[in-house]
This record gives sequence, C-alpha cells and structure tokens, in this order.
Amino acid sequence: MASKQIIGRGPRGLPFCEGVLAGDTFYLSGSIGYDHERGGVVPGGIVPETHQAIQNLRGVLQKVGMDLADVVKVTVYLRSMDYYGAFNEVYASYFPENPPARETVAVSGLALGASIELSFIAVRS
Repeated sequence: MASKQIIGRGPRGLPFCEGVLAGDTFYLSGSIGYDHERGGVVPGGIVPETHQAIQNLRGVLQKVGMDLADVVKVTVYLRSMDYYGAFNEVYASYFPENPPARETVAVSGLALGASIELSFIAVRS
C-alpha cells in the first residue's frame, strides 16, 4: 500500500488540506485566484484569477518537489462558460505542449465570489 502524506492546511482552519501525496501521485485541493499576501480574490476577473490559481497550485506542487510538467489531470470550474475563451488563452500559456487531461464545467457559484477554481492531479516523473 502506498504511503499517504497530508500537505498543508486549508486557510483559516477550514477542514481540508492543500493536497494528499499517495505514493507518487499528488491530489491537490481546488484553488481559486486567492492572493495570500493581500487576502481575497485578485481583482480584474477571469484572466488574473486564472494566473493566480495556477500559481497557487504550482506553489503546492513545489512543496513535494513537483511542477506543472507533472500534472496529469485538471478539473476546471467556471462561474460562467462566457469565461471559457479567456481562460483557455491563459491556461495554454502554462501547458503549451502535451497538456494534461482536463474537464471544464460551469457552476452556479464559487467561494468568495471567484470566477474560477482549479484542481490538479500530478504524478512524480
């Protein structure tokens, strides 16, 4: 059986962790475009929120010695499918070749009024 390691804690004591490393597979919790230094969702809408969410997840990946190249699966939650085109432009800049598997779904709302939430699954290469 693969060992399981809990990585990080949810903000403000919320009942979840940043991710779970099980063997060589890392399951990351969802991330919105939250600016941890200033507090709150970054202003400006889908483009800056997407950049921030990916940077947040990259930081969690780095805690276990991984990076975006190790991501094999992405789940995208958009508050509106109207954001799909702008999101894809930003997303493609982080995964220009051999992008991970992905699904994108529209939802009626996200934490703190965010426009996007992303979650990753990564495998150590």
